[in-house]
Amino acid sequence: MAPSKKGKGKGNPVESTQSQANTTQFPSCLRFLPPSSVAITVHAKPGSKLATITDFSDEALGVQIDAPAKDGEANAALLDYISSVIGVKRRQVSIGSGSKSRDKIVVVEEVTLQSVFDALDKVCKRQ
Repeated sequence: MAPSKKGKGKGNPVESTQSQANTTQFPSCLRFLPPSSVAITVHAKPGSKLATITDFSDEALGVQIDAPAKDGEANAALLDYISSVIGVKRRQVSIGSGSKSRDKIVVVEEVTLQSVFDALDKVCKRQ
């Protein structure tokens, strides 16, 4: 009989310290996903008159969507809006989880955490 496996290791302590140091300056609703993606926690508010960012906090990015919440229309409008705000192609943006919920994880591929934060912060300060 094979020996039982011990618990998983903690990983490289230097690597985890570096990743914590790099993300402390950003709100916790933004997370880096290796190798080159960013996850954004979004609280969607469908059925609005226009698409806009309402809140940018540690909990979530509040986004009003100018589409009804049926047949995936609000999700498509959300992805279009996020891609235009961040300045990436629509195919780089997808819903990681929460497609049937107001609270979603939106994944943006081939970007840096800094570029996403700068784009969202710029839009929030314009309003």
